[in-house]
Amino acid sequence: MRPYHVCGLGNAIVDIFIEVTDAEFASLQFERGTMRLVEADEQKQLLDKLSTKEHELRLVSGGSVANSIIGLSQLGGRGAFIGCVGDDRYGLHYAEEFNDLKINIGNPIVVGEPTGTCLALITPDAERTMRTCLAVSSHLAAKHVDAGRIADSEWLFIEGYVFANPATGQHAIREAIQCAKASGTKIAITCSDAFVPQVFGEALHEALKSCDLFFCNAPEAMAVTQSTSSAAAFERLKQLVPHCVVTDGPHGAFVHYEGEETHVPAFACQPKDLTGAGDMFAGAFLYGVTHGYSPAIAARGANYMCMNVIGQVGARLATDAPTLWQEALEDYRADDVGG
Repeated sequence: MRPYHVCGLGNAIVDIFIEVTDAEFASLQFERGTMRLVEADEQKQLLDKLSTKEHELRLVSGGSVANSIIGLSQLGGRGAFIGCVGDDRYGLHYAEEFNDLKINIGNPIVVGEPTGTCLALITPDAERTMRTCLAVSSHLAAKHVDAGRIADSEWLFIEGYVFANPATGQHAIREAIQCAKASGTKIAITCSDAFVPQVFGEALHEALKSCDLFFCNAPEAMAVTQSTSSAAAFERLKQLVPHCVVTDGPHGAFVHYEGEETHVPAFACQPKDLTGAGDMFAGAFLYGVTHGYSPAIAARGANYMCMNVIGQVGARLATDAPTLWQEALEDYRADDVGG
């Protein structure tokens, strides 16, 4: 048994939540509900303006694949993560929080650089307007790849957003894949966003040749395969990779894994915040398959965890994850469940 079930490779981002009044939001002249990438200086000016005694800054460490590793860890899995943070207050918070979560992130701090942040302005109507500064998270390069932690993991899980950095991130992905193949570590990739195959499709498809498991949602699957429906995209993905999962929101998930093919329905709910749904699904599914559950049951558990995470604000579950997992499986006979 290896020390870690999954080692993630991705952008390390600290989410900063600030509740503002409508008047304060209007003074910023932002379009409500948008997400825009900003440079470090602009992000600093915005944070300085809002960092007053009237505002409580709520910091939550994450990033797409990092959220998946956190979800796996909350369920009881053993996780590791490779990413870069700065030596500012946000980077130190990130490292401390991951240590508290018992996720091995090695030494992620890059001296003299700002940490990647996503500022989420929450207005009284519960809308979130985000400004994201990738900062040093986008500097993730081949030199940061820790072959030892990859070799110590059953799975390497690669974030699709990292493909968007050809000069650094794509080299990190190639290095990580080489390390995984050399140590017999299985490789999973998440697409992250439809723009990744649209803009960086050549690098993604090259990585998929070494991929054991590919996660994507319906729009991403259609972008990767140039299909016009999620069902058609799923059929084509099965020709590209040995195992794949296509999530389709309220329509459930298509699963092709270890010779089993199934469609697992979603759990009905009234979502409050869709942020992190795909991240939670991937982390929970990887938890399931690394703990002896069948693909269908792993997907069922993952769907249930998704229902709970989108029923709250924020990408990290605020409730007891193992209890939720057992609730998801309560309709199955005990002898049908491994782990």
